[in-house]
Amino acid sequence: MSSLKASAAVFAAGMLSGAAAIYTLKERQRKPLRLDPLIPVAPHAGNAPSSASEILRYGMPRMLSDTSVHNGFISAYDRRTRNPAWVAEHLTSERLQSRVANRGKSVFHEDETVPAKYRALLRDYTRSGYDRGHQVPAADCKFSQVAMDETFILTNICPQVGDGFNRDYWAHFEDFCRRLTMHFRSVRILTGPLYLPRQFPDGKWRVQYEVIGTPANVAVPTHFYKIIIADQGVPGEVPTVGAFVLPNAPIDNDTPLTDFISSVDAIERSSGLELLSAIPPNRRRSLCSEIKCEIVVRFFEQQAKL
Repeated sequence: MSSLKASAAVFAAGMLSGAAAIYTLKERQRKPLRLDPLIPVAPHAGNAPSSASEILRYGMPRMLSDTSVHNGFISAYDRRTRNPAWVAEHLTSERLQSRVANRGKSVFHEDETVPAKYRALLRDYTRSGYDRGHQVPAADCKFSQVAMDETFILTNICPQVGDGFNRDYWAHFEDFCRRLTMHFRSVRILTGPLYLPRQFPDGKWRVQYEVIGTPANVAVPTHFYKIIIADQGVPGEVPTVGAFVLPNAPIDNDTPLTDFISSVDAIERSSGLELLSAIPPNRRRSLCSEIKCEIVVRFFEQQAKL
């Protein structure tokens, strides 16, 4: 494993488990739950309760997360929505200054490590009306052609609105994250989709989202989150944290980025994920209290984000 992959594995472990390395987490998820007692109850045992192993004689229902370590990021794939549940990356100014990769050589591809019946497919996006939106941007992985190619795997992709979002405001937000390396030695970012409720005319709240593909396979997130953790690499320092939630919809470029400030707690409750377990809430500095949180509008090539 390269030194980059090793540091990435340590990063994800601290962010999402606070203890176990990511491969250990993956193996633990895939091992069957040990059920005791293992002596099955006779079929006609009167009113005696069945043992756990008897109840689950034909298999333990499991919700698996396909966790993958790549050269430039780590991802966990949600088999139910066919979207990543989260992706994690680590940015430094030195890494961003290295521009070895050529985006024109990269192509979108399916993740064949995911079982076929749970896999997002290239054809799911065909004529869907949505962009194949990177969660870890290709522009963050220019230091290696292999690293950039890996950002095009569908377990790093979500359906995103194109004009006004993926090719506009979201791209400017990604640029904002890269520019943070001018202020901090290390910038770590967690990104992922959300499926949030909205209030309908009858006053009730419902979660409603589109599903694309034939047959319908891939959920279209209603929102996306980014949690930014920045530091200077000084032992014992209090890291700087910012949390943002943006709607998967066109956003006017004049909209202040601060309109989308959220909290780690709110994102945890909405996603069901435990995040930043290694950083107690009272050991976090506020990102937008230390720097000006604003986007710089840059005009990206329209096709580059498709």
